[in-house]
Amino acid sequence: MNFLAHLHLSGDDPQVMVGNFIGDFVRGRDLTTQFGEGIARGIELHRAIDEFTDKHPTVKLSKTRLWPSYRHYSSVIVDIFYDHFLAAGWKEYSHEPLDVYAQRAYRLVEEHHPILPEKVRQMLPYMTRGNWLLNYAEVEGIHRALTGMSRRASFDSKMEQAVEDLRTNYQEFESDFKAFFPELSKFAERWRGENG
Repeated sequence: MNFLAHLHLSGDDPQVMVGNFIGDFVRGRDLTTQFGEGIARGIELHRAIDEFTDKHPTVKLSKTRLWPSYRHYSSVIVDIFYDHFLAAGWKEYSHEPLDVYAQRAYRLVEEHHPILPEKVRQMLPYMTRGNWLLNYAEVEGIHRALTGMSRRASFDSKMEQAVEDLRTNYQEFESDFKAFFPELSKFAERWRGENG
């Protein structure tokens, strides 16, 4: 899952939200010493979400559609596609309007600036200015996200072309997301309850 899903699956705890948001940028195991208990819990939730997602058969089905063209980048692309469906159907998942939620999330992460990994500090102004979380709701926003990731990839990933796969197989990917996301939401809620 990508940024919007990780934030949403954090519940209402601000520190868990920040930890879950920065999870991809953190290495190591001694998280409480580095970040404190709340943010460490968010990072651990991020890792649990990623593990659940990677093993799920529906997600594997989504990746299979992309594998011939994008190989190991398929996982990253599916994460972005799923954030699109979460953003596009946001009213089904939250009472708070997405534009309001996005601005609150940017402020929350910025308030924790001193503990943010360097790559997050570099990315956050672009994310806020481009309002990525809101723009994920549009296919063009997904195209911009994939193009940016393609530029930063170590190899020629061709990720920017994946928006055509989204357009061509939109209903199939949407169906995958709608089958998968309620299960992921229950998993994250249960994890938070057990690790609160």
